[in-house]
Amino acid sequence: MRIDIEAFHVIQVLVEEGSFAKAALRLHKAQSAVSYQVKKLERHLGVKLFDRDPYRAQLTAEGAAILTEGQRLLQQLANIEHLADRYSQGWEPKLTIIIDGALPMEPIMIALKRMTEHQIPTKIQLNMEFLGGVQHRFERDKADLMLVKDYRSGPAYVPQTLPKITSVLVVSRHHPLSVQSNVNLNELQQHVELTIEDSSPEKTFRDEMQFGGDKVFYLSGFIMKKNALSMGLGYGWMPDFMVKESLDAGELVEVDFVGGSRFSFTPQLVATLERPLGRAGALFTQLVAEEFSAMQHESHTGSIE
Repeated sequence: MRIDIEAFHVIQVLVEEGSFAKAALRLHKAQSAVSYQVKKLERHLGVKLFDRDPYRAQLTAEGAAILTEGQRLLQQLANIEHLADRYSQGWEPKLTIIIDGALPMEPIMIALKRMTEHQIPTKIQLNMEFLGGVQHRFERDKADLMLVKDYRSGPAYVPQTLPKITSVLVVSRHHPLSVQSNVNLNELQQHVELTIEDSSPEKTFRDEMQFGGDKVFYLSGFIMKKNALSMGLGYGWMPDFMVKESLDAGELVEVDFVGGSRFSFTPQLVATLERPLGRAGALFTQLVAEEFSAMQHESHTGSIE
């Protein structure tokens, strides 16, 4: 025979009210029905739960321990019912997002923080990759969304354009390129280029903004790349939001390259028709677009630090 979970609720009310008569009144049951439900649970468990007297129902030590576990069971049941209700409203159980490390994290984190304010039941998993590794993992893990700098399109993909991001060609103030004017491609290629390694296993994605010299150091992320730039190890492209303070402080210097020291790219937030978004995916899409727009506005007004 299975345990009647409702019996734990009856026991909890009994303890709170202190007598079978009061508990029966609160539960809208006959007193005999309340007494029967408790006795039935006691027989099933083989444990005496209450020391009964004419005036008060007092839990035994065993009864108190069992009630504690029963309360946990009741809470778990309530959680399950709550989740089921939320899922029935269109909230997906899990949302997996793959992001390119070339994109700013602040608007993404703010969007996630705003999602918590909605008390959604969806578990969110955020993973970072670089270049071709973003789409590789998106497809491999059957993720729900990818935030990418670039990707190979397909008929099932549904992209949403985000505000443009500008990259700057920079070096340390101690690097020889920092004081050169009108640097041409050949002069640039005499120095070490710092770039980000494609995180896909095939490593077939080549950054079109790479300069093609023989001296190239591949790094695993922009934090490492920024550190290498600050040490004077070489030159490289960096998203402007990551180096603005260093440029303002004179720690990094924009290279005076004749081919241009800045370029912009348009990041995309991409879903797929094969895995339609639920309410959490749609909410994240809305919020991250708002935060990227806010970041662009602050950058244009000069208020971003």
